[in-house]
Amino acid sequence: MSDLGRVLVLAGGLSHERDVSLRSGRRVTEALRSVGIEVELRDVDSTLVERLQSDRPSAVFPVLHGVTGEDGALRQVLDLYDVPYVGADAEACRTAFDKPVASTLVTSAGLRTPPSVVLGHDTFRELGATTLMEAVIARIGLPLVVKPARGGSALGASIVRSTSELPSAMVNCFAYGPVALIERYIEGTEVAVTVVDTGDGPHALPAVEIRPDSGFYDYEARYTAGATQFVVPARLEESVAAACASAAITAHQALKLRDLSRSDLVVDADGVPWFLEVNVAPGMTETSLVPLAAEAAGLELGVLCRDLLAAAAAR
Repeated sequence: MSDLGRVLVLAGGLSHERDVSLRSGRRVTEALRSVGIEVELRDVDSTLVERLQSDRPSAVFPVLHGVTGEDGALRQVLDLYDVPYVGADAEACRTAFDKPVASTLVTSAGLRTPPSVVLGHDTFRELGATTLMEAVIARIGLPLVVKPARGGSALGASIVRSTSELPSAMVNCFAYGPVALIERYIEGTEVAVTVVDTGDGPHALPAVEIRPDSGFYDYEARYTAGATQFVVPARLEESVAAACASAAITAHQALKLRDLSRSDLVVDADGVPWFLEVNVAPGMTETSLVPLAAEAAGLELGVLCRDLLAAAAAR
C-alpha cells in the first residue's frame, strides 16, 4: 500500500455533466486502487462538509465537470477546510471556466484564438435577435460555432454553416447557459493536449487527434464508444506537435493552472494551432483524452493520479 493515506475522489454533482463525472470518478478510483491507494469515491452532497471535518482525507481528486465542478465553487469549499486537492485553485478555475475571459488572457500570452462575439440572452432578446444575428455574421462570417460561455462537454454547442441555422443554435446554447460565445469556425485538425505537473514543472503529454464520425466533436461523439476515432500521437509534423505542446503549456501558465489541464486546439492548414478552450477537470472516462495521452506517454493512469495526489498533499 502507498503511504499517501486515504484519499477521496469527488464526482457527480448537479451539473448537466453529472453522468460523465460519475464515469470519470469510477475510472480514477479503479486506477488508484490498482496501484494500492486507499480511495473512496463520493458524490458531492449535503454530507460532504461534515465528512471533511470529521474524517479529513489526505487529499482529494475532484472530477466534477461543468458548473459547480469547474467554476471554482467546490475548490473554494475544500480551501475553507484546508483539504489539499488536485488541480487549479478556485480563482484560477473561475477564470479558466469563463471561455471569453480565458481567451482574452491566452491571447495576451501570444496564442491565436478565433474572432468572437459574446452575447447574453437578455441582450439578444431585448435588442432584436434578427438584427443582431445579421451583425454577428457580418462580423465573424460563416461557418461559425455557438457555445455557452461557461460549460463543458460541448453541451449546447453547434456549428452554424448557414444564416438559417443560427437562430436554433442560439436557442440550443441558451438552454445551457445565459451567455453565448459565438466564434469563427476554424477548419483544421482538432487536437487535445494534456499538461501535467507532478512537482517538476508543467509538461505536455502527446497530442490526441480527434476525428469524430459526425464531423463535430459534440456530446454524443465524446461519450459514445466508437463514435470518434482518436489518433495518438496526433498525425502532425514534429514542429507542429511541438507548437501545440507549447501552446497548451502557455495556456496552463497564463491561466495560473496547476497539476492537470487539457487544452483543446485546432491546427489550421498552415500548421498554426488555434486555442479553443481549456479544461481544469478533464474527463477521465473510457473515451476521454487524458487517459489516452497518458498511455501514449508510457504512463500508467493509476500512477499518474497517485503522483498528482501526492503533489497536492505535499503543498
